[in-house]
Amino acid sequence: MLIPVLIGMSFITFSIVHAIPGSPAQAILGEKASPEAIKQLEQQMGLNDPLYLQYFRYMGDLLHGDLGTSIKTGRPILEEIGPYLAATMELALAAMLVAIFFGVNLGIFSAWRHNTAVDYSSMVIALIGVSMPVFWLGLVEQWIFAQELGWLPSNGRMDPRMFFEPITQFVFIDALIQGDFDAFMDAFNHILLPAVALGTIPMAIVARMTRSSMLEVLRSDYIRTARAKGVGDALIIYKHALKNAFIPILTVFGLQMGLLLGGAVLTETIFSWPGVGRYLYEAISTRDYPVIQSGILVVATIFVVINLIVDLMYAWIDPRIQYGKE
Repeated sequence: MLIPVLIGMSFITFSIVHAIPGSPAQAILGEKASPEAIKQLEQQMGLNDPLYLQYFRYMGDLLHGDLGTSIKTGRPILEEIGPYLAATMELALAAMLVAIFFGVNLGIFSAWRHNTAVDYSSMVIALIGVSMPVFWLGLVEQWIFAQELGWLPSNGRMDPRMFFEPITQFVFIDALIQGDFDAFMDAFNHILLPAVALGTIPMAIVARMTRSSMLEVLRSDYIRTARAKGVGDALIIYKHALKNAFIPILTVFGLQMGLLLGGAVLTETIFSWPGVGRYLYEAISTRDYPVIQSGILVVATIFVVINLIVDLMYAWIDPRIQYGKE
């Protein structure tokens, strides 16, 4: 299903992008441009061709590994989007680690102490996390930890005064490759606040799903048997119960990771994070059709691939699941 999903996504994205009011030629030339100049530029960019011809031309370029050329900068999108995509993936992974660590343990603790004050308190925290707007939490973090306490930087990916030569565009990997501990810690300090802000909502969702799944497993006969044999609580939870409760939790991981990649625009804007969200936002402002289409398609591809990996992991976690066999 991956291929037809991506083809459908490309068609929908293409159609919606071309329905955006305004002309990219007008955005490039400015408001004072003459109608003749706008018409000539539209002709050069092929925007006067029928939409189906533009779509087939776009798909033909994609099949050759060409994401197109930015109308605004004139550079290949494949070269431009790399650093932005790496920044967003780093932020999304960091936010997901926050969500997994706190969400899973909060859900486990809540299920283990079911119908107690601990359980109710944990779920209240989860509900607050789901209800809290990301932009508001980001601004509060900046005010407390950056402005008032001065513990962490409020924006950017790294200190601009720090000399650092990227290799893979992933700052943490590059810092480890180069053995630059100062750069690694600077990147860690910069990513901490946006990762917590972005990871709050998925953390709450993961906590609720973990609690629900763990409650079902903890009522199983083999868990009662393990308790009767005197097996320790930690061993019962993390070795026996969690693995059997993990498939619904893993599904949430996959969905939330995809949503984090596509939904980090607000966080990236608040924290001046140079990610793909800001890249697409600027492209929308200038009617840069190729960038919008290709950027959304890249994010959609990552989303679909992540969910494909999650589906394949089901069989690894639960041997009863076998693909391609009756």
